[in-house]
Amino acid sequence: MIKVDEQEKIRRAYYVEGKSQRQIARELHRSRHTIKKALKGAEPGKYSLKEPRSAPVLGSYKAQIEALLSESDGLPRKQRYTGHRIYELVWAEGYRGSEASVRGYVSRQRQANRQLALFLPLEFEPGEDAQVDWGEAEVILNGQQVTVQLFVLRLCYSRRIFVMAFPTQKQECFFAGHVAAFEQLGGIPGRLTYDNLKVAVQRVLVGRGRQQQARFIVFRSHYLFESHFCTPGQGHEKGGVEHGVGYARRNFMTPLLRADSYDDLNEQLRQACLRDDQRRVARQPQTICETWLKEQPYLRPLPEQAYDCCQELQLLLNPYSQVVIETNRYSVPTDRATAKLRVKVYPFRVEIYRAEEPEPLAVHPRCYEREQDLFDPLHYLPLLAQRPGALAYAKPIRQWRAAWPPAYERLLAQLQAHHPDGQGVREFIRILQLHQRHPADLIGQAISLALGYGCAHADGVELCLRQLLQPETVPPALDLTHQPRLVKVGTQPLSLARYDQLLSGG
Repeated sequence: MIKVDEQEKIRRAYYVEGKSQRQIARELHRSRHTIKKALKGAEPGKYSLKEPRSAPVLGSYKAQIEALLSESDGLPRKQRYTGHRIYELVWAEGYRGSEASVRGYVSRQRQANRQLALFLPLEFEPGEDAQVDWGEAEVILNGQQVTVQLFVLRLCYSRRIFVMAFPTQKQECFFAGHVAAFEQLGGIPGRLTYDNLKVAVQRVLVGRGRQQQARFIVFRSHYLFESHFCTPGQGHEKGGVEHGVGYARRNFMTPLLRADSYDDLNEQLRQACLRDDQRRVARQPQTICETWLKEQPYLRPLPEQAYDCCQELQLLLNPYSQVVIETNRYSVPTDRATAKLRVKVYPFRVEIYRAEEPEPLAVHPRCYEREQDLFDPLHYLPLLAQRPGALAYAKPIRQWRAAWPPAYERLLAQLQAHHPDGQGVREFIRILQLHQRHPADLIGQAISLALGYGCAHADGVELCLRQLLQPETVPPALDLTHQPRLVKVGTQPLSLARYDQLLSGG
């Protein structure tokens, strides 16, 4: 096969210089057949194999590889044979060639058998549709790199996007993501499109039929949107939000976001979404924000009350005044606990209630680790007052003790030194119980003041606390400009003889 510059030389020699084909072939040391092909056109010819290249090592295994590829097509999508796995299988059958040859042949076969995927361009009406999906991303949370779950909702008309991070994809997180998205978008789309995710779909039936989760139906009824579920394995049916998940990872979370908490992380994501509103999507005449302003009036208005995005449980109290949720144990006040308790599990907190009381007995941050004890030491003070000898061994107090100010230890040491019979510990527990009614920083100040005044006991600490809560005010000076006769009152010298006169009845 000749190069293009040599082909030009042949054509110029024949058409411009008037040389014969025989002369050109002789001068350039090319066959007359090559010269004739070059004269047919300026475009270079394309190289093509007349016969397939021989594959002396791989050739006898091609039929087996093709059989494995046919078998792979019938397997679940995420469990199909890879090129490396096929190489391992044919190696076990005696193949001794390179892995690159096997993988190259597998790639060519798959390309030849791949069907061309074509899609219809879609257009949506304002407020009509939105798409929802989950994704994963890496962040630096409290100094550690962790994987978070991203809830992503994208309006189909304006392309406005909402992103929120959660520790898991549990149903309460799924609902909370919707509620936060509806509030930020200023309304509810008419229809939401999903995968067949378990938090919404209990079972996929024939065709478009779905057996949906009861709690999802209640949630949908609260906000009155329609739900649409994609054909299994056809994620392109919600390609907008599929793209949105990747877009958020690449543009909002690169480099890795750093946050102290999920609240901090989600505020950063919210600000990123708001900044993205100023972007103009390709082939759209206006920015996302300008398009959303047209779409927002078509969204369904929000209900008066947001949905309570929690998992509600009825649990029994264990002997240590705790309830167990997903292997973790959460404490309950010992003086108000009952055998049966109602628990609300939210994405980031746990609320514990007694019977039908509206106010929670206890509120804890939700823990996503396993087999952890989450204590509030104040919950155990009433029980500790009855058993003061357990102060040094009670696990909730020991955890608290590791973090409290040094003044607490000095106070306890003085009380135990003055009252070695155990009364000092009881006094100290009385002081700890002040935390149930007052902020910890004020109590710490009161303890320091009491130690300084030399009144290291419960009454002394309470007195110092009252002084901090109600400091003495200095009365303003009286203006006696118009009462000159009163100016010297209180400054004249005192005569003690007046008291003697009073006592003698004078």
